Amino acid sequence: MKRIIVSVLAVLMSVPAMMADNHEMKAFVDKLMSKMTVKEKIGQLNLVVAGDITTGKAADSEVGGEIAAGSVGGVFNIKGVDGIRALQEVAVKKSRLGIPLLVGMDVIHGYETIFPIPLAQSCSWDMEAIEKGARIAAKEASADGINWTFSPMVDICVDARWGRVAEGGGEDPFLGSRIAEAMVRGYQGDYSQNSNIMACLKHFALYGGAEAGRDYNTVDMSRVRMFNQYLPPYKAAVDAGVSSVMSSFNIVDGVPATGNRWLLTELLRDTWHFGGLVASDYGSIGEMMTHGLGDLPSVSAQALKAGTDMDMCTRGFVQTLEKSLEEGRVSMSDIDNACRRVLEAKYILGLFDDPYKFCDGKRRKKDIFTEENRRAARDMAAETFVLLKNDNNLLPLEKKGKIALIGPLADTRANMAGTWCVAYTPDRYSTLKEGLERAVAGKAEILYAQGCNLTADAQMQKDAEFGRTIKRGDDNAMRAEALRVARDADVIVCAMGESSEMSGESSSRSDLTLPDIQMSLLKELVATGKPVVLLNFSGRPTVMTWESRHVPAIMNVWFGGSEAADAIADVLFGDKVPSGKLTMTMPAATGQVPIYYNHLPTGRPVPDGAKDYRKYQSNYLDVRNDPLYPFGYGLSYTTFAYSDLTLSKGTLASGGSVRATVTVTNTGSRDGYEVVQMYIHDRAARISRPVKELKGFSRIHLSAGESKDVSFDITPELLKYYDSSLRYGIDPGEVEIMVGPDSRNLKKAVLNVE
Repeated sequence: MKRIIVSVLAVLMSVPAMMADNHEMKAFVDKLMSKMTVKEKIGQLNLVVAGDITTGKAADSEVGGEIAAGSVGGVFNIKGVDGIRALQEVAVKKSRLGIPLLVGMDVIHGYETIFPIPLAQSCSWDMEAIEKGARIAAKEASADGINWTFSPMVDICVDARWGRVAEGGGEDPFLGSRIAEAMVRGYQGDYSQNSNIMACLKHFALYGGAEAGRDYNTVDMSRVRMFNQYLPPYKAAVDAGVSSVMSSFNIVDGVPATGNRWLLTELLRDTWHFGGLVASDYGSIGEMMTHGLGDLPSVSAQALKAGTDMDMCTRGFVQTLEKSLEEGRVSMSDIDNACRRVLEAKYILGLFDDPYKFCDGKRRKKDIFTEENRRAARDMAAETFVLLKNDNNLLPLEKKGKIALIGPLADTRANMAGTWCVAYTPDRYSTLKEGLERAVAGKAEILYAQGCNLTADAQMQKDAEFGRTIKRGDDNAMRAEALRVARDADVIVCAMGESSEMSGESSSRSDLTLPDIQMSLLKELVATGKPVVLLNFSGRPTVMTWESRHVPAIMNVWFGGSEAADAIADVLFGDKVPSGKLTMTMPAATGQVPIYYNHLPTGRPVPDGAKDYRKYQSNYLDVRNDPLYPFGYGLSYTTFAYSDLTLSKGTLASGGSVRATVTVTNTGSRDGYEVVQMYIHDRAARISRPVKELKGFSRIHLSAGESKDVSFDITPELLKYYDSSLRYGIDPGEVEIMVGPDSRNLKKAVLNVE
């Protein structure tokens, strides 16, 4: 029997943030700024879309002219090292002071080698793999000229209707903080190599709290909720040394984040000691006008004075700040501070030493979409799939007989990688059909039928595709073909769910169930009596209540990236064992959302698992309170047993620690990974506290029959929280310590805190 100890204190210890007072950097920037005109300083604050750049024509393009005039500090959304080098040459050789450009891109979950969407990555609970994925993404992007990624996105969200849950790490602040740290480390490294790029923490802050799950909508919450539930992942990324931050579209306390001085200066800079660059989100300075905060000069001045350094695409800074300076709306120190932070970002990237550091044309062939990178993406994808149901051990499938593959996601190349993969090359990625055919070649036969359209409504399907089309045909004819194929098969595999662009930015949904025509087909396939496996493609938690009652095996495969097809085959046929665990609660009905495990208690609670309606208690008439699948849930091809939980001491003293230990045993016949999770509940506090809070986890491997002791060190720091006066501290009294395989099935012990 082996022993694993998880030191929560070690997990929480932060990497020192970027030192903005580096003497050499300060001297260099001071000297450079002494040569700059006001217009050139403001030009550094202008971040624009590069547009299409043809090598040899960069100087003649509109953006090239602006760069030569010293009116652009950075560009983004340009792909290709030749075009980027051409723009960099304009900046270095044709502008008066030769200041190089920041070159950004949304490298969210890979560049050309695409890793699973971030929500799926979080379901691996594998911080090493997540850090490695970010490192590979940085390596590939930097090999093509990119030096800045607008990632990680760490917004906490408890409402699956919001499409951008696909881009984040789920609903939990503790897990989200660990993911934030891992991604910052992966992207940035120590900047000594040309394979490290600048990360950008986003969206600061609270973007995931949009009302009704509707993108860009109002966010309004208490400071207590901000500090305890939503802000921790941002703080973790800052403590890990992230070099840039992007503000969010939403309001915070009624003030748009991009112009919110309390958020960007008092909290981010003064309290958290962030010394890096703050950029607006796309056009968010201009959107302050729509929020009702004045005209372009007014909102531009407010954003600058609030702490925004770069204006993404509004062009409010370059159009208004000179005049605002003359009128006294902004000061020279406001402009200087922002300019300095932009120049410091370029300094730490090494662009002043070598403006073409990221423009090595030889790297493209050897560092992008390599076999090594693809293998890492395939391995990670297999870790993210969450096995939700597996009656009678239907999975893994044997590689024999006839296997029907049916569904609109079964043979679509463009939809495998998922949303937000700007630089992807889908022609080089496999469809699920191709992946399964490779896996069973010579052993079994794959019988394919699309079966149905994505949705019955042609316009809705077009809106959901956003250019990543799925063949549209006659539903009656496709259904008839699918049923013929199903009748001839031994087992049916359904590839159904969302298209890749049904989640992501501007892809909110009011109904989280399987789209209409897909559900109709699934019911008919189940009615054949053949064993059915549902592979649920999604970028969010979806409602699968009917499926959970009637489909024998269900696996959530999310969107697994460029290597998804082979990774799905690896797990479907048992070459790898599923180990993913949910990081967002899966509701039993859309009307339950927002639904999340770490909710506050109500004065009239209904017991967990209650099946009956309770009058004058907190429940619904038409559906029970419990989720369909809880946070942390996920099955395996093997089984695990947990011993009772023991504490090394019954009392936690000030400055001390207590070790919580549980023995986990693989009681099945397959080797596998288990994610052991630790939660706490403060029984008596200054304010109402969540019914459960994740405070530790350990991903362990157990051979069949093997046991391991897994221990968590509990410290006073781990139990601290912000009260209604935003005092950060700990309460004396009893705290429940809970350990188990998910947030529902837990072993408990009580700890007394002095």
